[in-house]
Amino acid sequence: MNLDDFSDLIERPDGGVRRDAEERRERMTIPVGSLGRLDELGEWLSAAQQSVPVRAIEQPRVVLFAGDHGVAGLGVSGRAAGTAHELVRATLDGATPLAVLARQFGVPVRIVDAGLDCDPELLPESVVRHRVRRGSGRIDIEDALTAEEAEQAVRLGMAIADEEADSGTDLVVLGDLSVGGTTAAATLVAALCGTDASVVTGRGGAGIDDLAWMRKCAAIRDALRRARPVMGDQLELLATVGGADLAATTGFLLQCAVRRMPVILDGVVSAACALVGQRAAFRAPDWWLAGQASGEPAQAKALDRMALNPLLDHGVIVGEGSGALLALPLVRAAAALAAELPERDPVAEEKDSADEGAEAGATYDDAT
Repeated sequence: MNLDDFSDLIERPDGGVRRDAEERRERMTIPVGSLGRLDELGEWLSAAQQSVPVRAIEQPRVVLFAGDHGVAGLGVSGRAAGTAHELVRATLDGATPLAVLARQFGVPVRIVDAGLDCDPELLPESVVRHRVRRGSGRIDIEDALTAEEAEQAVRLGMAIADEEADSGTDLVVLGDLSVGGTTAAATLVAALCGTDASVVTGRGGAGIDDLAWMRKCAAIRDALRRARPVMGDQLELLATVGGADLAATTGFLLQCAVRRMPVILDGVVSAACALVGQRAAFRAPDWWLAGQASGEPAQAKALDRMALNPLLDHGVIVGEGSGALLALPLVRAAAALAAELPERDPVAEEKDSADEGAEAGATYDDAT
């Protein structure tokens, strides 16, 4: 497998349709620019859907890729190593912010176990049946995956994207359920952006103290030394310093772009995978939205490199897809406004213009 092959498969959203959407917007009764970024979102959706007016978002889906990372054993996370399955269980039980929001918005949630470090019997078969391996390797001293596992994980993500597109999903809210995932994600961002570990090291969704931050920074620094020699091959990079969940997310994002299915990105993990995807296919980011600014420096670096501007900046750092899901009502609002606001009546405008001309002529005659 060569991820660069996606470059020939991915096209940008339809530029002609976007121009038609822009022209339709100019004919609306509400002045252009008065809706701010909602105008831009509506036009982007029209281009993605190849439809003017834009269609409503009717079948969104939250997709979460789950996995554990060996590097968490160094104490770089606010959660204990190997406990990502607890996040999965809590989400399934409806006891996480993401689960509450999904219930409130009426959006189904799909969880895919790409590399959890737990007995499969702890979770439903529908979650664990795709697992690539049990946990990912400790990236500061060993590869996260073998080459075969990396390809398997990418193909897993592609298959999930195809399943969602075939089932009618018209927009994906993408997130992750991982322990140690932000360390791997920051390593990918630092490698692809050519920055030092200290520039991309954040404190994660669970929060860490200064000592843990220093351990995390050191782990990213050591992982970067291992990443730099394989920078020319995105698949090998994912195998070296990524993980099963990150590789699956990357394959998912690329295949979503192939299938013309828009995606809202969440935090640093999805942003890092998107950055790997951009390196493979430069048109792919045109199919993605940045849901929110998570406060993670690596996320900000990745989004800047892809020229993606977050829709929200509410200080939500809990992760797990919550920030991206909070952006969904904004996207739906943009679609509704673009589709339902009335256009000006050209006949009435011509009549008003003629009446104004007649009044002006009469005024001139009276004056002379």
